[in-house]
Amino acid sequence: MVNHLRKDLEGLERQLLYLAAQVEQSVRRSMTSLLERRRDLAVAVIDGDDDIDRREVELEEDCLKVLALHQPVATDLRFVASCLKINNDLERVGDLSCNIAERALSLSAMRLLPISSNLKEMMEETADMLRDSLDAFVRSDAVAAREICARDEGVDRRNRQIIESLLVLMHEDPQNVDQAMELISVSKNLERIADHATNIAEDVVYMVEGDIIRHRAARALKPTDGSMRAREA
Repeated sequence: MVNHLRKDLEGLERQLLYLAAQVEQSVRRSMTSLLERRRDLAVAVIDGDDDIDRREVELEEDCLKVLALHQPVATDLRFVASCLKINNDLERVGDLSCNIAERALSLSAMRLLPISSNLKEMMEETADMLRDSLDAFVRSDAVAAREICARDEGVDRRNRQIIESLLVLMHEDPQNVDQAMELISVSKNLERIADHATNIAEDVVYMVEGDIIRHRAARALKPTDGSMRAREA
């Protein structure tokens, strides 16, 4: 029974890593399609999304089978639960990379605004966060996963800066509106990919340590009842 469980868990890991490789390639291709105005890469990203969706469904079904057949506990249960959640995050990242590819297709027919160094750096940081979160999963490295979570605020900050700069361009010249709106969409999709990379890192911490750190940073920012009363006074 134990050998069968171990074999099935290894099968889940192989499926998840294959899906992760597909999704990471999709993200990189969508970025390249925008930067290099490569319509062929954008189309490849969009066409490849059906296979990502199919593999996500298959992996979810296999995770549920393992839960039903083996009723794993402790570390094994956390592993399967983490696979289910990471699987869902990867599928969403695939969708977001398609959104970026669609923006690249639209922009390829326009006079493209100069892409700022800030947006390029945001692309690299987002792709790196996704890769690093998946590496942390492979290595079961909770320390690295926590460090990835701390990097999300930097991507959020870049997103705000990019949107502000593009709004300025829109006000300066109405002819920039269409292109700027597409680039704002790209920035927002990158920010969401970074959020999903953070989710994956949080799931790695749970898988390794059993510690649920989701929402903890947000709670830390909320004032306590005592501090609220002090301000009101």
